[in-house]
Amino acid sequence: MRLPGRRRPLRWSVVTSAPGGTAGDQWGDTWFARDLVSALKSQGQQARVVSRGGAESEARDADDVVLVLRGLRKVTPRPGSTTWLLWVISHPELVDADEAASYDLVFAASSNWSRAAELGAIPLLQATSPDRFSPKAGAPDSGEPLLFVGSTRGEYRPIVRDAIACGAEPSIYGVGWEAYLPVERIRAEFLPNDELPAAYASAGVVLNDHWPDMAAEGFLSNRLFDAAATGARIVSDPAIGLGEVFGDVVRTYRAPGELCEILGGDPADAFPDRATRLGLASRIAQEHSFAARARELIARAEQVRRS
Repeated sequence: MRLPGRRRPLRWSVVTSAPGGTAGDQWGDTWFARDLVSALKSQGQQARVVSRGGAESEARDADDVVLVLRGLRKVTPRPGSTTWLLWVISHPELVDADEAASYDLVFAASSNWSRAAELGAIPLLQATSPDRFSPKAGAPDSGEPLLFVGSTRGEYRPIVRDAIACGAEPSIYGVGWEAYLPVERIRAEFLPNDELPAAYASAGVVLNDHWPDMAAEGFLSNRLFDAAATGARIVSDPAIGLGEVFGDVVRTYRAPGELCEILGGDPADAFPDRATRLGLASRIAQEHSFAARARELIARAEQVRRS
């Protein structure tokens, strides 16, 4: 959507919590930001990714719009003519009223955040890049029978623990798992992001989970959007609002026994058929792409700058 009166492209910086350089390449936030920047550029904007080290730099004064992807680190907007937008994509419990008030607009990756009205947050769910994450990324059922991609986050993540307790043998990619699992269960500490679409598309089943507070507040994980866009079978812990976006195509479980039932049988019986999953993939590509998010962000930023 192009609004009347757009005179020139806006210059955007998309700020992440990730460090710069090769270390940042292992952060999902970096790839999220890169996909969003690509979508902004495709709609005529000037955009770039800025790592956490440049978040509050004087260089931001030359930007028209700074979009902060809020994770673990708080960023304080600089005074001036730049429009500052906050998109809370994780750890919403860390955002207080003073922080929210310091931004021109606040977005939240949830339609069910209990504090949205208090903080004036506009729902803006996470997204995927259907150019990369598509059913064409890999041949169905040709990859890992059961796949989990993610670090331990300092804990034996329940969905992995529950799957193994069921006798399943998930293929694990992520940092820190040697503290909980024999080394032979760990495929690698890192799965390059450019290999992730094929891994999801070719997997038998993809495991997904959330931080408990994010599940309770409806902050749906980015993995759900990426994996669903490939047509993968997905099983997840429950999260508020998950059914509103993914219907019953993503299976959820509340107790370990339910997960055992899902993983213990024939996937063809436990999950919706491929045609149904492809239908979801198509809808995710249309409604939850970074292109769709970029259109809304551009429209909102221009509205603020005109006011």
